[in-house]
Amino acid sequence: SAGRPSAPAEGALARMLARGILALDGEASELRALMAAELESDETRRCLLTVPGAGPKTAAALVAAVDVSLLPSHDELASYCGVAPADSQSGTSVRSARPQRGGNKTLKNLLIFSCNSLVGTGNRFGRYYEECRARNMRHNAALKAVARKRLKVIWAIMRNPRPYEEPVA
Repeated sequence: SAGRPSAPAEGALARMLARGILALDGEASELRALMAAELESDETRRCLLTVPGAGPKTAAALVAAVDVSLLPSHDELASYCGVAPADSQSGTSVRSARPQRGGNKTLKNLLIFSCNSLVGTGNRFGRYYEECRARNMRHNAALKAVARKRLKVIWAIMRNPRPYEEPVA
């Protein structure tokens, strides 16, 4: 068959590709180890771990993906992360009824899904979730509202790294 390599040539090509994949996999593992070592000593990451519901993956992703010095307010961080409501305007009426579609989808998912662990807790975020549900918000919308509220705390911690303290009720 014209244009098709012979069986021995295909075997050599497959071995060459396998060696390339193994080399790249080794480099990726090395980079992950370097990042983990760098993040382990990061003060901001350690402080973010004190926020209820923020685990190692969420804290590491925030530290790695967000340069908070470029975001002058928590609203901009919320927009970057995709948890800010999208405004819809008609004439002089402005509503924020629909969810935003943009933003960093990885951070958005980490922030919203990590709020599941706050449901039913007595901390401020768990109570806020219950308040949202009492206002007839659906579960996912309430999680997104909690993520947005929690992002205000996260922004403050990223600006001035200090461990989270639950406010006195």
